[in-house]
Amino acid sequence: MGIHIIKMPDIGEGIAEVELVEWHVQPGDAVVEDQVLADVMTDKATVQVPSPVHGQVVSLGGQVGQVMAVGSELIRLEVEGEGNEHTFKTRAAPAEPAASASPSPDAAPAQAGGARAEAALRAGTADAAPAAVAPAAPRAAPAPMAEIAPAPAAPAARTPHAATHAPARPEGQRPLASPAVRRRAWDLGITLQYVPGSGPAGRITQGDLDAWLARDRNDTSHRTTGSLYQSHDDETAVPVIGLRRKIAQKMQESKRRIPHFTYVEEIDVTELESLRARLNARYSTERGKLTLLPFLGRAMVLALREFPQINARFDDDAGVVTQFGAVHLGVAAQTPSGLMVPVVRHAETLDLWSCAAEIARLAEAARQGKAARDELTGSTITITSLGPLGGIVSTPVINHPEVAIVGVNRVVERPVFQEGRVVARKLMNLSSSFDHRVVDGMHAAEFIQCIRRYLECPALLFVE
Repeated sequence: MGIHIIKMPDIGEGIAEVELVEWHVQPGDAVVEDQVLADVMTDKATVQVPSPVHGQVVSLGGQVGQVMAVGSELIRLEVEGEGNEHTFKTRAAPAEPAASASPSPDAAPAQAGGARAEAALRAGTADAAPAAVAPAAPRAAPAPMAEIAPAPAAPAARTPHAATHAPARPEGQRPLASPAVRRRAWDLGITLQYVPGSGPAGRITQGDLDAWLARDRNDTSHRTTGSLYQSHDDETAVPVIGLRRKIAQKMQESKRRIPHFTYVEEIDVTELESLRARLNARYSTERGKLTLLPFLGRAMVLALREFPQINARFDDDAGVVTQFGAVHLGVAAQTPSGLMVPVVRHAETLDLWSCAAEIARLAEAARQGKAARDELTGSTITITSLGPLGGIVSTPVINHPEVAIVGVNRVVERPVFQEGRVVARKLMNLSSSFDHRVVDGMHAAEFIQCIRRYLECPALLFVE
C-alpha cells in the first residue's frame, strides 16, 4: 500500500489561489476514479476536483472556507501499489533539505494562503502542505476532524426561570388580591396567577409583589405562558464562505470604490402589460412565456445607442473608461447559494423570445451551480429585479467595474388622472444607480427617460 497525494489543481487564467467550499468525502471513505472529491471556487465559478485514482481517504488538506494556494496539498489517499508520495519527497530533498519526511501528528492545520502553502508551491512537496496526517494509521480519525466537532449544547435554563412558568395555584382558580394590588400588578405587567400569596387564604399582598419583582425582575414572570413567549438565548455563528464571501467582497469593493448616484422614475406599463399578455396568449406554447425582463432588455439596448457612455466599464486604477458597442447584459439571479449575475451575450442581437430563453437558461444554470465561468463574467450593464417582492424603491449596487445598474420594482395598479378622468393604470418604478465619476446626473436621468418612452409606447421597441 502507498500514499497518493492530490494537489490543488491549476484552474488556469493566472489564478494563484482558490477557496475550498465543500468536501464530498471524509477520512476513511473509499473513492473511485473520477469521483468528485471537493468543490473549489474562484471568482464566482465553482469547479469540481475529481480523483484520478481508486483509494481510501487518509486525510483532508484543508477546511471548508479556507483559501488554498494552487499546488498545495488537497487530499491524501491510500492506494494499491507505491503511490506518489516518494516522488514529492525526492523533489523536495534538494530544495528543502531540512524538511521533515513525515509531518508531526501534532502539526496544526495550515492557514489559508499562508507561508507553508507558499513553501509547498516552491518546493513541490506535499509534506510542507497544510493539514497532513501521518499515514501510519490511515483509518484513525485525523486531527483536523476534531476542529469541526459540533459545538456543545446550550446550557439548560435556570431553575428559577423555569419555575416562573408554573402557576402558583390550580388551573382556573382566581387569585385573591385587593383592587390596589391588582392595579399595581396590571401597571407592572405581572400575571397574578403566577404570584404566590402570603396573606389570609393565599391573598396576594403588596409585599408579595415586591418579593416577586426582586426575585425575577428581569425574567419572564410577567409574560404569558406558551411557546410563543418562551425566552431564547441561543446563538448561531454562520461562517461567511464560498459564494457568500465572494458576494460580500464584491459588494464591499463596489461601495468602497464607486460613488453611487441613484435615480428613480415611475413608468406606466399598462400598454406593455397588455401587449405581453396578448403575445403570451398567442405564442407561449410554441415560443415560450415572456416576462418583463426581455422588454426591459430591449429598451435598454435601444437607449444605450443614444447613451454609449453608460454601456461601459471603468478601470479606475488605470483611469480608463471603456465603452462597448456590444451589450453584454448581466441579469442578477437569486440562487440557493446567493446572488449571481449570469451574462446575456450580445443582447442587441436577440429578439424578445430569444432573450427570454437565454435569461431562463442562464438563471437555471446559475441555480444548479452549472454556469460556466465565461457565463458569469464580462457584463457591461446589469438588470436586477426582485419580481413581486420588488418594493416601491430600491438602491441597487453597481456591479463593479460597470458604471450603471437598472433595478426593477414591482408593478402595482393605482388610480391616476388621465385627461380629467380617474382611471386604473399599472405603474412600475425603475430604481437605477450610476457611477457618478463617469456618468453625470443629467445623462443618467435622460437615459432612464429614454427607457421610459420605449416601455410606455412598446411599439417603438420594434421600430429601427
